[in-house]
Amino acid sequence: MQEQNASSGEFLCAHDDVVERVTSYLPADEILYDLAELFKVFGDSTRIKILYVLFESEMCVGDIAQLLKLTQTAVSHQLRVLKNNKLVKFRREGKVVFYSLADDHVRSIIGQGMEHIGE
Repeated sequence: MQEQNASSGEFLCAHDDVVERVTSYLPADEILYDLAELFKVFGDSTRIKILYVLFESEMCVGDIAQLLKLTQTAVSHQLRVLKNNKLVKFRREGKVVFYSLADDHVRSIIGQGMEHIGE
């Protein structure tokens, strides 16, 4: 263990064995950056609302817009962000595009977030 002077900006307490063990499990910076970018997507309440309504059923842009009292343009923009981050998927039926959650991970992430804020 190293104790160094905190006033000089050095570490006050370093447990080398712990630091070494944790360092071996730390993902690469690129992966952590990608994870941070994913969580940024969840930082917008409109996108959270869209994901939440897609828990129940796949929906088209117009239905989502009506339900959330938003413009179709606003919903389309947010769906594009969600699609680009692989949180929603879509299918076409003629001229209508239906959106749904990309997979169960999305439901789990939001569910765990709801549990966390409910504690």
